[in-house]
Amino acid sequence: MSGSSQMTDFLEVRELLTDEERMVQAQARQFVNERVLPVIERHAQDQTFPSALIRPMGELGFLGPTLPARYGCAGLSSAAYGLLMYELERGDSALRSFASVQGSLVMYPIFAYGSEAQKDHWLPLLASGEAIGCFGLTEPDFGSNPSGMRTRAVREGSRWRLNGSKMWITNGSVADVAVVWARTDDGIRGFLVEKGTPGFTAPEMKGKWSLRASVTSELVLDDVLVEEERSLLPGVKGLKGPLGCLNQARFGIAWGVLGAAEACYQCALDHARSRVQFDRPIAGFQLTQEKLAWMVTELAKGQLLALHVARRKDAGTVTPAQISMAKMNNVSVAREICARARTILGASGILGEYPIMRHMANLESVYTYEGTHEMHTLVIGEAVTGISAFRG
Repeated sequence: MSGSSQMTDFLEVRELLTDEERMVQAQARQFVNERVLPVIERHAQDQTFPSALIRPMGELGFLGPTLPARYGCAGLSSAAYGLLMYELERGDSALRSFASVQGSLVMYPIFAYGSEAQKDHWLPLLASGEAIGCFGLTEPDFGSNPSGMRTRAVREGSRWRLNGSKMWITNGSVADVAVVWARTDDGIRGFLVEKGTPGFTAPEMKGKWSLRASVTSELVLDDVLVEEERSLLPGVKGLKGPLGCLNQARFGIAWGVLGAAEACYQCALDHARSRVQFDRPIAGFQLTQEKLAWMVTELAKGQLLALHVARRKDAGTVTPAQISMAKMNNVSVAREICARARTILGASGILGEYPIMRHMANLESVYTYEGTHEMHTLVIGEAVTGISAFRG
């Protein structure tokens, strides 16, 4: 299925972008149209990730694009990064999830919290796609409450011994390095655990109805010994480390899901124009127009929200609650846009020939990962009331 060469842009949000941001989006859109859309349905049906696209994504600067050029990155604005996520998820959430984890959850903590040696070694490899990373925070019994984590790291001279497990880890089984967060006597710390380290395994999770083109894994750490100098991230202690990474990823999600929404909206619009019932295109029916008008309005509002948060992020004034609002709102409306698009296509909407059911299923995961809809609602609630609903 071919994709449009232009973003759905009812409010002409592109006028608010810089020339560089427009160029980045155009490049990403062309990549998705030419390289992703022709193959992604097959990968989703087969539960395989299109790994042949990793190195081309690295060559185009899609991995860690906001980080400095000295590490092989593009040094782009937050909006340019968001537009990349938008276009990749227009292809499939698996591609956006891969790039989001690689850039926001692996490269960002190495850049922000790592030693110079760790940065110089890992960031160029990760930026090029030569190396793949994953992020180990969520545990089987601790999703929304990471402070309860049981994974433990104990210092033994110049080494650390890690024991525990992580769940729902994107890229886990194919990663060359895992950023693993563990409880220590000195608070929660981050560790770089390399593939092949004795005691470290990453079995892939199969049987998913959602994110079928994405690699999702468990991480198992059984008496894993790592060298402190090579492994420990020295620049942060406590939950602020992983939560700072999650804010980066949630920002990208707020953009990415709009790409999925656009794909479904545009598919429904095209279908409504060509599908004839009762001797006229169904696009001429009032109820169909109401659905399309709602969909394009919410898409436009989401674009403006994401862009405003991006500008505040670059200015250093954005708050975690504002990022929560963008993630919460945009995932929710994208989910509803996809559902309404399916009704316009009728029975055809369930076919793999169209992207709608694939995006709908993916968004069910995105609705609850990187902070559930409810948790982000309560983050906003605390921001406006001054009272936390999480603690007594």
